[in-house]
Amino acid sequence: MAHFAQLDSNSVVTQVIVVSNDELIDNGVESEAKGIDFCQSLFGADTRWVQTSYNRGIRKNYAGIGYTYDAARDAFISPKPKEFPSFILDEESAKWIPPVLKPNDGKQYLWSEKSQVWVEMPVEFLVPPTE
Repeated sequence: MAHFAQLDSNSVVTQVIVVSNDELIDNGVESEAKGIDFCQSLFGADTRWVQTSYNRGIRKNYAGIGYTYDAARDAFISPKPKEFPSFILDEESAKWIPPVLKPNDGKQYLWSEKSQVWVEMPVEFLVPPTE
C-alpha cells in the first residue's frame, strides 16, 4: 500500500490516505505521478498530493496532519514543539532537536528548556518503587 498526503496552499498536510499499489503501476513500474492522478480523481483536480512513506523510505518522515512539506528539502517536517522553542531543525533527519547534544555516557537525561542544558535524571525516577 502507498500513502499520499494532501497539502493545503501553505504545504501543510490536511489528510493522509492509503492508495492501492495497483493504482501506481505504469508499465510495470510504480509511479508517484499515477498515484497523484488517482488522488485527484477522487478529491478534485485542484488538490495537491505528495507521496509519503510509512517506513520513511522517502521524504525523511511519514507525513502527519499538521506537518509541512518542504519541497526544497523534499521532506515532511512536524510542527515545532511549542514546549521547546529552543529546538532547531536537524537538516539530515528533518526532525526538531535540542540545540545541545545529549551526553552519551549511558545515563538518563531530560532536556531543561529553562536552562538550555541536559539534566541527569535522579535515580528515584529510574527505579520503580518497592512495596
